[in-house]
Amino acid sequence: MLHLDYRDARPIYEQVKDGLRKLMVTGVIQEGEKLPSVRALASSLAINPNTIQKAYEALEAEGYVYSVAGKGSFAAPHTGVDDQRRTQLLEQLDGLVKELAYLGVSADEVCGHIREKEVKNHD
Repeated sequence: MLHLDYRDARPIYEQVKDGLRKLMVTGVIQEGEKLPSVRALASSLAINPNTIQKAYEALEAEGYVYSVAGKGSFAAPHTGVDDQRRTQLLEQLDGLVKELAYLGVSADEVCGHIREKEVKNHD
């Protein structure tokens, strides 16, 4: 399910958060699906449960997860995802596009690459 890279400079909770977000965005974890319990996921990854709790809380703050007292955490509906996250990603894209332009990649190449990825995601 998730893979942790201990050579990665990012903290473990961020790797967990990003991994779970990717599983939700790609549809591996469906809207409304129950996420593994904090203890179960911590045990399977051999890490501290507080690390998992921190990742779940961050995902909830971003709108990807919601919690139900006594029931656990669930993947949130896609409509609840934050505009802040969209803005953050677009800002990252701006930086990447500028760097690609500096490296000589044309706007047509960038757009073609985006279209190609969009088509693959709809299949």
